[in-house]
Amino acid sequence: MLYEQIQEAVDYIRLYTDFTPQYGIILGTGLGNLTDDLLIACEIEYRDIPHFPVSTVQSHKGKLVFGYLEGQAVVVMAGRFHYYEGYSARQVTFPVRVLKALGIETLIITNVTGSTNADIEAGDIVLVRDHINLQPDNPLRGDNDERLGVRFPDMKNAYDKTMINKGLSIAKAHRIRIHTGVYVALQGPNLETPAEYNFINRIGGDLVGMSTVPEVLVARHSDLRTMVISIASNKCFPIEEIKETTVEDVIAVATQAEPKMRLIIKELLKN
Repeated sequence: MLYEQIQEAVDYIRLYTDFTPQYGIILGTGLGNLTDDLLIACEIEYRDIPHFPVSTVQSHKGKLVFGYLEGQAVVVMAGRFHYYEGYSARQVTFPVRVLKALGIETLIITNVTGSTNADIEAGDIVLVRDHINLQPDNPLRGDNDERLGVRFPDMKNAYDKTMINKGLSIAKAHRIRIHTGVYVALQGPNLETPAEYNFINRIGGDLVGMSTVPEVLVARHSDLRTMVISIASNKCFPIEEIKETTVEDVIAVATQAEPKMRLIIKELLKN
């Protein structure tokens, strides 16, 4: 059933474009301006694609954008989906399946997160090197279709080390403050309590968020090379530094830091 739904979505997209992307890019909250740098070949609204969810989150444009970035063929998800919106993990990750079927070999995921590491400040860039999944659903749960991936994908190399090292080098060359870190995924939509931030720090989490891990699981299942770039939007540790945070605050920090993330992505593609 899932395989057939993927094919239906791809067949619809192919009515409008035969563009074959090599890279897929998922843009998180407040990070939609990357599409301004594309030489655009085609745009398709999510709501028009069979079986696609519809983004309900502020600042998510809700469309697939095909084009060229630094000479590379890319498809950009201008807006993502979240478990807290009411979708299942399988629905949240359906677009990743479609991007794979369209031809991508590499997936770059962006997000904004809370920092649970005292050394990571609001506005810093963090390249995710590993994750801890505390979400209640898994997109791989249920019957496995071997045409899509193996039953038990290994997660040891879920985050591409070569791309992480290149990203670190690019940031250093441009004097961008950057870290690597472990991302902890919770379901949301509420922000976490001080006790939960403390817990996340104690179990080894540097960042906390409400997305990304489901997409990484499916990317790994699909044998895609994957990189996750995060902007720390607010400081959640140590506990005495926590401040009340609104979505407007998160978007403001993300918007200010977004040019640094955009530069890293463009340099990665260029090189």
